[in-house]
Amino acid sequence: MSKTATFLADGFEEIEGLTVVDILRRAGVENTTVSIMGRREIHGSHQITVMADALLEEMDFADYDMLILPGGTQGKENLEACDALMQLLDTFYAEGKWVCAICASPSIFGHRGYLKGRKACVYPGFESELTGAEVMMTEAVIDGNVITGAGMGCSTAFALAIVEAYMGADMAETLAERVIYGKRPVR
Repeated sequence: MSKTATFLADGFEEIEGLTVVDILRRAGVENTTVSIMGRREIHGSHQITVMADALLEEMDFADYDMLILPGGTQGKENLEACDALMQLLDTFYAEGKWVCAICASPSIFGHRGYLKGRKACVYPGFESELTGAEVMMTEAVIDGNVITGAGMGCSTAFALAIVEAYMGADMAETLAERVIYGKRPVR
């Protein structure tokens, strides 16, 4: 079975991180929440405390094939300052394994050169950080082994894009129906 990891740092956007974990687990995909903070207790950008499944330094990623970065400005800064995570991302990207980021975090991919010649999206105001990318104004983008999402309001679309890339469009559509994604209020 394939394994995925969602990385958590103080200041992460809670909905972006936890929506992905929820949707992947509903799809039957193993997802481990991994703290880069040296402790399991992570403080989100809206003062919601989350307990990570594991610490980065405890993990062996040999049998993982997808790494996921939630956003939040402070969360993104903390993720990008973690050398061990950046080295891991570089290895995954070079090996053609999946790397995924939402909100401000796709800027990390731009800084590391992953987006050259690719389509990508990001939180408005961070477009100039997507070095070499064709910036798309959409909820989520899949381009090769890179998946990007625009922000908190796009968390479900981002999570479903990950499921689509991982398990196919039919599974993503089935999950979208199960969670009643895309339904609008009646007036």
